[in-house]
Amino acid sequence: MFYTIIAIIIFIASFLFAMLGLGGGMIYVPVLKWAGFDVKAVAIPLGLLLNGLNTLLALIPYSRKKLVDWKGGSAMAISALVFAPIGAYTSQFVPVQTLIIFFAIAVLGAAVRMVFFAKSPEPEKMMEIKKRSIIGIAVGAFAGFMGGMLGLGGGFIIAPILMWMGYKTKQAAATTAFVVTFSSFSGYLGHMAEGNFNWSLTIMVVIAVIIGSQLGASFMSGKAKPKWVKSLYAVVLFAIAIKMILSVVL
Repeated sequence: MFYTIIAIIIFIASFLFAMLGLGGGMIYVPVLKWAGFDVKAVAIPLGLLLNGLNTLLALIPYSRKKLVDWKGGSAMAISALVFAPIGAYTSQFVPVQTLIIFFAIAVLGAAVRMVFFAKSPEPEKMMEIKKRSIIGIAVGAFAGFMGGMLGLGGGFIIAPILMWMGYKTKQAAATTAFVVTFSSFSGYLGHMAEGNFNWSLTIMVVIAVIIGSQLGASFMSGKAKPKWVKSLYAVVLFAIAIKMILSVVL
C-alpha cells in the first residue's frame, strides 16, 4: 500500500513535469526521501533514472508535433551529457544536508524566474543558432553538473534559458526534454555504482512514469495554455523549495 501511494505521487509528478520537459526529479527525490529512503544511495540515483525515462518518453509526442529543436539543443545536450557524471561523482564528497540546501535554492530560483516568464507574452523572434549553441554549451555544462549532483536532469535551469533565447513555451518544453534526457541518464550512470535499488518499488514507479509522461506530454503539445502551465509550474516549485528548506531547519 505504501509503495502504491508513492507510485501515485510519482505518476502525478510525471504528468505535470512532462508538460515542461523537466522529468520530475525535483519531486521524485523529495518524495523518495520522505518515504525513508537514503538520499545518496536510493533517492538521487532512482530520481535520475525516472527523470531520464520521463523526458525520453515525453519526446515521442513532442517529436510528432515537431516541437523539438534537435539542432539547436544538440550543443546543450552534449555539454550536459559530459558534465552530469562529474556532478554525480562530486556528490559523494558533499554532505546530505548541504545537497538538500543546494536543491532548495536551485528550485526556488527557478520558481522566481518562472513567475516573470508567466507574465510575459510568447516571444516572436528566436536568437540565432550560433549564439544559442555557444550559450547552450555553458548552460548545458552547468545544468548537467548541478543536475548530476542533485539527482535532477537540470531542466529547471535549461527551460528558463531557452525561453530567454526566444523559444515559445511548448518548444522550450520539448527541447528541454531532449537535453534533460541526456543529462539524466548520464548522471544516473555516475551514481549507479553507489545506488541501492529496491526493485519492487522501482518497477512500480517506472510504470507510473511511463503512463504519466505520455499523458502529460500529449496534453502539453495539444491543449495546454502556456501561461497556465508556467504559472502552475511556479507554484509547484515554490512548494517544493519551501518543503525542502523546512526539512533542513526544523
